[in-house]
Amino acid sequence: MTTVPGTGHQDPSAEVLAAAAAAFGLLAAPARLHIVWALAQGESDVTGLAERTGGALPAVSQHLTKLRLAGLVRSRREGRRQVYFVDTAEQAAVVEVVRLLVGRLSEREQRAPVPAR
Repeated sequence: MTTVPGTGHQDPSAEVLAAAAAAFGLLAAPARLHIVWALAQGESDVTGLAERTGGALPAVSQHLTKLRLAGLVRSRREGRRQVYFVDTAEQAAVVEVVRLLVGRLSEREQRAPVPAR
């Protein structure tokens, strides 16, 4: 971090900004955003996520791997199942941004007038 002259504020390093951009880049894909949205509502295994998001099982599994490597999603083993969840302690701010943005866009969509045919 470097201190901005005259402000007392510190700018993050280039490495931190690159990591943050990569994490936000992962959320730019609608399928991954849907997965994070779903996991923000509660934990699930890959089968449940595939059913909820309408994605193919292998594709959802690949998305989960990328999200897990980026630290946006965590998992734990329960018997033969791998259960995925968003660690709200570590990712509370990211989850809140996803909830707010998707929630507001959903509300806007519901209020939008239906085009006349």
